[in-house]
Formats: sequence, structure tokens, C-alpha cells
Amino acid sequence: MSEIRDPLFRSHSLGGLTLPNRIVMPPMTRSRASQPGDIPNALMAEYYAQRASAGLIVSEGTWISPLGKGYAWTPGIHTPAQVAGWRAITEAVHGAGGRIFAQLWHVGRLSHVRLLDGQSPVSSSALQAEGVKVYVDEADGQPGFVQASPPRALSTTEVRAIVEEYRQAARNAMAAGFDGVELHAANGYLVNQFIDSNANNRSDAYGGSLDKRLRFLDEVARALVEATGDPARVGIRLAPLTTLNGCVDADPETTYIAAAKKLAEIGVGYLHIAEADWEDAPHMPDTFKQQLRAVFPGTLIYAGKYTAERARAALDAGWADLIAFGRPFVANPDLPERLRIGAPLAAHDRDTLFGGGARGFTDYPALQAAA
Repeated sequence: MSEIRDPLFRSHSLGGLTLPNRIVMPPMTRSRASQPGDIPNALMAEYYAQRASAGLIVSEGTWISPLGKGYAWTPGIHTPAQVAGWRAITEAVHGAGGRIFAQLWHVGRLSHVRLLDGQSPVSSSALQAEGVKVYVDEADGQPGFVQASPPRALSTTEVRAIVEEYRQAARNAMAAGFDGVELHAANGYLVNQFIDSNANNRSDAYGGSLDKRLRFLDEVARALVEATGDPARVGIRLAPLTTLNGCVDADPETTYIAAAKKLAEIGVGYLHIAEADWEDAPHMPDTFKQQLRAVFPGTLIYAGKYTAERARAALDAGWADLIAFGRPFVANPDLPERLRIGAPLAAHDRDTLFGGGARGFTDYPALQAAA
């Protein structure tokens, strides 16, 4: 299949960037930030630069403030040292010919007092995500997964303060050399905790009706646009049907079509739709995807166990513009080339996904080296 005919290798314009292919490396938590301070480091720069042949890289979730952290050893974009660490990474990616957005992350209730200096996690409402575990650094220095701590509800004033934290994080990201920012509004994290009906029992301006449940998303998206100076350099990640981390909406099609319309009015560059990808997960019908396409004129990215064949079919169908391949990028730093020539994909080592050093992170060989 020639690159001209192969939909995966057609170029795409995004916010003034020309993406050489339609393959996205999505956010993947790897928990390798330097301690103390959760600072992005040279090993991470090597990891991202190895994967710069992606049309677009979206960084791992990057917490915007101390209360936004929910997993051990994840990087922030809150302190000068963290911004400097990210600057070295963006320079490495750009030096390798790539493009990279920062995913801005506040986990909300999906955290633990041990990660928050004894403070309770915060959320839209004082509702615990039952059965949801987060990754913490135990007292003996060994990591492990523990039940998320009970959260407290944010006051109206605190919600507005977090909007400002997002605004500052976007400014920090642009100062660090990122090409844009992606808001993590999916997978049960803080923005999702406002959107989905079963996670939000507020009675103020941020809860109750659908429009009020979308208000936090709206205000944060507008803050990111203001901070970056270009709505096309802002993306939003949504997960309409996921029940991951305890968030469920009573009427997801209505909720997320309304969210897409609102984000279209703001003019954000893309929506990044995370499809549920576990066994027996709810299926996202093509009719839903076509509805999103009808109301959102920007770029649409889909992620969720896509093979090359499924990706090409989605691009040809027209409801997707870009396809994100998550786990395949872990063990295949040259994934676009492997997809281009139909080469076999290496399997990743599950035991090295979170924490550690170079093993299972930067030591996966490119195809030519492997051969």
C-alpha cells in the first residue's frame, strides 16, 4: 500500500502544525519522574524522542497543582523545575522532528492522602470512587496500589480557583515549548467528575442540569484557549461511554453531544475520544461517532485498541481524522514505520509499565535494530 493511498500516512493540518501522518501517541502514565519534586528528566526525554515519528505525541498526564496528583512518580507542570524538565523533553522531541502537546491533568477524587501530604482528595461531590485503586509510594519505598481516599466536595470558590490553575498550567506548558495542550476530561478524573451525572450531586452553578454539569468543562476550555493564545492548539480528551474509575452518565449520548457542541463553539482544535477498551466494555456505535462528527468541525482523534486495519477503516469512514495507538507505542518506538510496512509489533512487558528505569521504557529496539 503506497503512502499516497494509505489513509494512515496522509498529512493533516492541526492548529498550524502539519502532521506527517494520522498516528497519535496518546497519554500513557509511566511513573518515572525524578524525586523529590516529580520532575521530568533526561530518561523521559529519550523515551519521547524515540517516538517522535508519530504524527502527534500527547504527553503522559501532567498534574497542574499539588492536589491534582493521583499517582506516585508522575510529573507535574507546576514548579519551575518541572517546567524546565519539560522544556528539555520538548526540545528533544522537536530535535527529532516531532510534535508534542502536554496533557493537563487533575485527578480529583482519584488520589490518596499519602500523595497529598495528608489532605483529602477533592471532587465535584463527596462521593468516593468505590473499588478504585491508585498507585502510591509506600512508606518502605516500594510502590503499590491502594483504594482511593474519600474525597471532599470543592466549594464554588475553589472550583473557580482550579480553573485558574489550569490557565497557569497551560501558560507553563507553552513556556516549556509544547506545541499545545490537551485537557484530560475523561476516565473518571476531575473534569469527568463534574460532567457525569452519577459523580456530581452539586446544587450550585456547577451541578444539577446538564448545562451546569458542563460549566466546569466550558470554563477550563476557555481558560486554556486564553493561555495558549490559539484555540486550535487546545485539545480535549473525553470518554463518553467509559465507566472507568467509577464515572457513569445516565444519558451519555445527550451529554457528550452537548459537550462537543459547546467545545465547537469555543473553537478548540480537537476532541480526543477514548473508547472503552476492556473485555465486555460498552460498544460505541458508529451512529454516535457520526453525531459527534456532525456537531464538531475540528479534528477528531479516536483511541481504543485500534489495529492498523480498524484505523484505516475509521479514517476512510470519515468520522475520525487521527487514530491513537497506546500500548503498541510502549514496545514499538518506530510504530509508524511498522504500520507502514506491515511489520510485526513487539509486545510490551506489563511488569515495567509503572516505575523503574530504562528497562521496559527506553530499551525497546526499533525494527532495524531488532532485526
